Formats: sequence, structure tokens, C-alpha cells
Amino acid sequence: MRVLVVKLSSLGDVIQTLPVLHDIQALHPQAQIDWVVEEAFADLLRTVPAISRVIPIAQRRWRRAPWSSASRQAWRAFWADLHQQTYDLVIDFQGLIKSARVARGARLSAGGCSVTYANRSDWCAYEWPVRWMLMRSVPMEKTIHAVARYRSLAAQSLGRDPAPWLAQSPVYPWPAPVPTSPPSVVLAHGTTRADNAWPMALWQTLALRLLSQGYRLALPQANENEAQWARQLQASLGEACDVWPRMGLAELRGHMAASSGVIGVDSGLGHLAVALDLPTVIIFSQARVARAGPVGRAHQKAVGGHRAPDVDAVWLAWQSVSQPT
Repeated sequence: MRVLVVKLSSLGDVIQTLPVLHDIQALHPQAQIDWVVEEAFADLLRTVPAISRVIPIAQRRWRRAPWSSASRQAWRAFWADLHQQTYDLVIDFQGLIKSARVARGARLSAGGCSVTYANRSDWCAYEWPVRWMLMRSVPMEKTIHAVARYRSLAAQSLGRDPAPWLAQSPVYPWPAPVPTSPPSVVLAHGTTRADNAWPMALWQTLALRLLSQGYRLALPQANENEAQWARQLQASLGEACDVWPRMGLAELRGHMAASSGVIGVDSGLGHLAVALDLPTVIIFSQARVARAGPVGRAHQKAVGGHRAPDVDAVWLAWQSVSQPT
């Protein structure tokens, strides 16, 4: 059986889709699974053994100049790459026109099928025309966690009742982390959304408490704005705070896996920490916890919600996940 996963972006959503790979292969152990994803996330997915082929797409870049010869040539190359295989099942896990277009363009084997969502769920992006673009559309609960939504779509695409699947904790593809010494905490401060950010003064207070407990601190950065922010925090804390050099997601995953845990905002790196099974606190500044917060593990917690939490709330959450009872 050959399956195509279409989940283009963003980083956190791509990571939260990963448990469907285990679910599919638990039912079809010999299934070969390909994945179409935005080019920025392709190197991370190439570290996932369950994925046979990662097919990068650059819609974010191509749409800046959609009619240029370079963009048209890149689109032709993408379609040629995608059409190297035929698929028994194509699943659009994104539910947007841009992803349904890709799923619709994949080549199906005889008797093959393409599937997407039939309706919107709370806090989940969805564009209603997609239900008419593919062969099947699957109804979803109005309020459902993102990981459960992806897993439910996979189960129903395979003709299964999702309830038994969802009764089991999601399984991510990477081995259990092996922390190194001295203990370190990654402060995943970066976000593409200003309303997800946590104020610098609160990070400084939290960082001082972590330093007092003997932790080193690590600050990842993915662009110049994040680098400046990280250097500013480092300047106020001293040598026990490291600003990591800019690196690809695959390399960053390795660095994070060697840490003692992660405190971060609601962003891709926070969700990567969950997938790596690290002690994790995710700071929410808006009411997305029920859709995206960590679930089912005592050493992973969300804090905040309708508004950003204070330092004491984050500190208490960190104490509970770093020293679970």
C-alpha cells in the first residue's frame, strides 16, 4: 500500500501530524508513506524512518513571483517529482485549497482514493471548497485536539473507527532523548506571531530562577530578529546562557534532544519538544490550549490561555514537569 500525506505547514502542525505514521503502519506494516511538505521543513522529515520519500514544495516562496519563469519551472519540476509514484490513498491533512490542490494533482492507482475534511473544527484552519475538490470528505468533531483530528482523519480514510486509535497515546517517530551533562533548558522564545510572544522581562525573571537551580540555558534563533532578542537576553544573564548558531531543523532536533527540557511559547519548537518526549512547558497567550497543548504526559504541560501567564505560573509548571511525582 502506498500512501501520500499532504501536510505542507506550519512547523508545529507538521510535527503534530507525525503520529499518523505509526497509526497507518500499525494497520498496514508494509505501507510506504510519502509526504509533501514546505521546503523549510523537509530536512526534519528526512530524519523520520517511516517516511519513504519527502517531496518538498515551495509555495511560500513561489507565490512571491507566481508568474516568473523560475516559479513556473519550479512548479513543473514539483509535479514531475510528485508524479513519479501512484498512490492507493492520498490524505490532505491541512484542509486548505493550496493543500487540496496538491492532493488532487497526485496520481492515484486503480481504485485509489483522496480524502480530506468535511468541515471546520475550532481553532483549525479550513477552507470549505476543499470538501468538493477530493473524492471523499470526512466529518470532524467541532472541538477536537489537533493531533486527534489528524489521527481521526487517518483512521477514517482507512475505513476504521477512530475511537480505538484515539484511546492510545500518540506515538512520535524519534527515540527517547538522552540528556547530557550539565543539565540545560532550551528557552524556545521565537514565534512568527506577535500575539504568541512572551515579554522579555518575564523571560529574564524566569531565566534567573533556572540559573539559580544550576541549569545552563540555550537560546535557539532562526532569523536576525530572534538572534538580536537572544543576544539581548544573554547579555543580561552571562556566560551560563548560550545562543545557538542558526541551524537546520534536523540539526536543531538533535541539540534539543540532548537538553534537560524545554520552556517555550506556542510555536513549532514547543511542539517539537513534545514530540521528543522532553519535559516541556508551553506558554499560551491565547485560547488555543485545547487545540494544541500537550496531552497525556505528566512531564509536559501548557500554561496560560486567554492571556499570557505570569512567571510564577510558568515556574510552577516547570517544577512539576522537571520533577514529576
